[in-house]
Amino acid sequence: MSNYNHGVSISMLYPIMKTLVNKGYESDAFFEYAGLDPAMIQNPEARIPVEELERIMQHAARYSDDLYFGLNQGQLLDFADLGLPGYVMMHSKTIGDALAAYQRYNIILYSGFNLSWEVRGEDLILQLSLQNSEKQMSRHCVEDMAVSMVYLISKLANRRVELKEVRFGHQAPDASGDLSPYVGRFGIEPRFGDTRTLLRMHKDILDQPVLYSDARMLKVFETMAQESKDELHSSQPFSGKVSRWMTESLPTFFPTLQHTAEHLGVSIRTLQSRLREENTTYHEISVQVRKELALRYLQKGTYSVGDIAYALHFSEQSAFQNAFKKWTGQTPGQYRANLKRHMQPGPE
Repeated sequence: MSNYNHGVSISMLYPIMKTLVNKGYESDAFFEYAGLDPAMIQNPEARIPVEELERIMQHAARYSDDLYFGLNQGQLLDFADLGLPGYVMMHSKTIGDALAAYQRYNIILYSGFNLSWEVRGEDLILQLSLQNSEKQMSRHCVEDMAVSMVYLISKLANRRVELKEVRFGHQAPDASGDLSPYVGRFGIEPRFGDTRTLLRMHKDILDQPVLYSDARMLKVFETMAQESKDELHSSQPFSGKVSRWMTESLPTFFPTLQHTAEHLGVSIRTLQSRLREENTTYHEISVQVRKELALRYLQKGTYSVGDIAYALHFSEQSAFQNAFKKWTGQTPGQYRANLKRHMQPGPE
């Protein structure tokens, strides 16, 4: 379960349709092929499950017989396709500000998708992932997002971004080993079969001014984006509200069942009953929140295992280590060692 169980904005289908039309295919014929109701994209407020977006993307790849559909779609993305988050990015002051805006407002488009980054030495490492780390995105969706991110940054900076490294969790799709489509999009050959999907570039890009920066327009669109985000939060499932409250409470304190009921203005019995209706429990949510935060802290690499155990309010470090091994099959130390091994730069 992710913190925000809202699925995906229907606008995320627009780039797929744009890509198909660009290839010369008729939208109606594709809708019939994929078993879709054409009326669904007429409602801009509609949302679909993440799994449905991935199914449609895979159908589009098969329909157009394009082994690199996601890779090719990424370069056709426009800021207008991202709606309010796109306009906030476009009017931000620097690339770093634009990426922060994408993090803040991406839930409006695609709940559960994470963009995180860290500066390591002279490098900026952008990582793309799902909040629910047990689920893997399909190859087309991952490659679409990676290309889109590079394309958006390049457009904001008004220059091509030079990538030092690209890594994907999936395997290369072409058994012959032809990586030229990837070189065409990224300028370099990616590494496949990694533990994470990431883009590595020079850290100076964060301070690069945005070509379209406009403080007045930024304020307008930021206000609208925040309102849209707040509306989404207010309509989220009850379990999502519990999960969000837990995440926001840590590391200050780990909320009890009673704390949570009081915060949400319901009795403990009502809280448990409503969670049961959504096929989950307070305990299951607390385990998932702790697990997601533990993975996030370990990936950052700046916190000790003891610090993480303390931040997640485990009674002692060994209790955290035992819980983490139960969740992942690895100790925190083994997980971090594997990450470091996979994060070593490849040969130039």
